[in-house]
Amino acid sequence: MNLTFRNVVRLILGLFLYALGIALTVQANLGVAPWDAFHQGLSNMIGITFGQASIVVGLIIVFFNIILSEKVGIATILNMFLIGLFIDMIFGSGIIQKSNSIPIGFMMLITGMFVIAIATWLYVGAGLGSGPRDGLMVALTRKTNHTVGLIRSLIELTALILGASLGGQIGIGTAILAFCIGPIVQITFKLLKFNIREVEHTYIVRSKASQ
Repeated sequence: MNLTFRNVVRLILGLFLYALGIALTVQANLGVAPWDAFHQGLSNMIGITFGQASIVVGLIIVFFNIILSEKVGIATILNMFLIGLFIDMIFGSGIIQKSNSIPIGFMMLITGMFVIAIATWLYVGAGLGSGPRDGLMVALTRKTNHTVGLIRSLIELTALILGASLGGQIGIGTAILAFCIGPIVQITFKLLKFNIREVEHTYIVRSKASQ
């Protein structure tokens, strides 16, 4: 059973750092990641905050995950709510200002990706489930029998198209995030000697396949 005080603290710290990493990549002002472009565009279209848009999208995805019989953990629920709340808190504090310099923007973007990688190590390592978007990827992979890589790419492409159509900021940073975040997470896991396959998760809603 992974539901211990230590793991919950690790999870929440990881989610806060994930929000901090997203804030850094957004304020780098070079273009945002596909999902963040969708959140950004949605927030502009219906007049809600970036964080609130992230929560709304997360709620919808969790709903579909449950329909698709995907596992839901405490991390799934907290990821859905806390990252959005933390992002709004960080933006509201003004602690991270939008960059007007390309070199500084690149530094913020790279820093943000490494912060996200460390955050992923923390929250995944807590063993309390995965985020809504990762759950959707797993569910669709299982239902369609296509590869994880193909499903992940199609999901990211869909988010990117939706984000661009809603006016999300697309730029060189979008491409850098799309191609570099995966390798950076992998490098970080290797440096921290973290094997994601060894993590045993605790869920509150289990998939039919695992019952």
